[in-house]
Amino acid sequence: MNFHPDFLMFAINKRAARAVLAWATGLFLINFAWAGIPIEHWTQANGVRVYLVQSPAIPMVDVQIDFDAGARRDPAEQAGLANAMAGATSDGVRASAGGPALDENGLSEAWADLGASFGAGAGSDRMSFTLRSLTYPDLLAKATALAARQLGEPAFPAALWLRDRPKLIASLKEADTRPATQAAKAFSKAVYGSHPYGFETTEATLNRISVQDMQALHARAIRPCYAQVSIVGALDRAQSDALVTQLFSRVPATSCPSLPPVPEVPSLLVAQEQRLAFASAQAHVLVGQPGYKRSDPDFFALTVGNHILGGGGFTSRLTEEVREKRGLTYSVYSYFSPGLHAGAFTIGLQTRPDQAQQALQLVREVLARFVSEGPTEKELQAAKDNLIGGFALRIDSNRKLLDNVANIAWNGLPLDYLDTWTQQVQKLNVADIRAAFARKLQPEKMVTVVLGAVDAGK
Repeated sequence: MNFHPDFLMFAINKRAARAVLAWATGLFLINFAWAGIPIEHWTQANGVRVYLVQSPAIPMVDVQIDFDAGARRDPAEQAGLANAMAGATSDGVRASAGGPALDENGLSEAWADLGASFGAGAGSDRMSFTLRSLTYPDLLAKATALAARQLGEPAFPAALWLRDRPKLIASLKEADTRPATQAAKAFSKAVYGSHPYGFETTEATLNRISVQDMQALHARAIRPCYAQVSIVGALDRAQSDALVTQLFSRVPATSCPSLPPVPEVPSLLVAQEQRLAFASAQAHVLVGQPGYKRSDPDFFALTVGNHILGGGGFTSRLTEEVREKRGLTYSVYSYFSPGLHAGAFTIGLQTRPDQAQQALQLVREVLARFVSEGPTEKELQAAKDNLIGGFALRIDSNRKLLDNVANIAWNGLPLDYLDTWTQQVQKLNVADIRAAFARKLQPEKMVTVVLGAVDAGK
């Protein structure tokens, strides 16, 4: 599709390029799912690993930069450090040869003028920076230069951290008034124990974080040789390589010693049950255990099996048994959350306090039967049809495709992972799913948290 130059200049001059990006994203409905998605991969001399999918249909690019600097590397006494540091990179940039200092407002105005965006956040495993811009040469060069400054030269102003920290603490306190938060905290602590996945960000841990801690984390973690960059957009390999080079032009090319290992999530040895009193109109029930790593070869069998068990919405077995047949809840669900370590397997529901025990017992029975017997042939075929039929919706925008490419890069998956996804699902049989669930789940050793039931204190 061609864009009239006058229209583009008007959009940019009026700071509406961001709207152009949002509109253009909807034009991505290309038959990638059927034509294959070629992913190019190379490593720059400074160690940056680059993954590229060329998408020339619209003049835009999405970039994600990932570092092994997520919450799993936070010290327990400073839980929340990675997320705080990532957020603070938007508070301004230092003066340098790249330009004058920009405070929080100046940086925001600069991005608005470009109609582009750049931001950062931290999950359990990784810290990610994302850039989105139109690819017109002058515009992209300016956006990349500004992103390079924000990536490599954040100011970390102490005054803004002192301003923002009380807001974060207030948000934590407000969240703690909700029953779902209290149930989730108890569940996470029981499932993960002392593993970093279970660390809790609190008022105390935030008060132990200083600007100097953020600066030290940035210097330690944000290095080219630790970076993985995923790109989806209207750039060829040479243009993408130049973009990555410019993005890291403000980051010192220092050495990269091996990062210290993070221990694995320990298996549960015995069942645990917690009944928590809480003044709530609904009882919250959570059941689960440590699940599996994303690199586990059982990934597809567990994904399809969970779709049947409780991840497929109204078509799942848990919904059929707990909601449809007995009316014990409006919604019941199950999911795995695999990462670099074994993320939790979780079954959750809300119900009337006086029905909590009945619903819990039924969930346990459905789960034990599924682990023992697996799905029926009919359930399996329906799940395959649903997942394969909906695969195109997983990659129908640049942003979604970027998420998938970054997932491939981060987890070391084959470059043809998306091309073979439907075949991996299609070849599964009932025995595969039953065996995978039997290897991963032990219904007799799970954590149970029931919050707000009438007998919670007993």
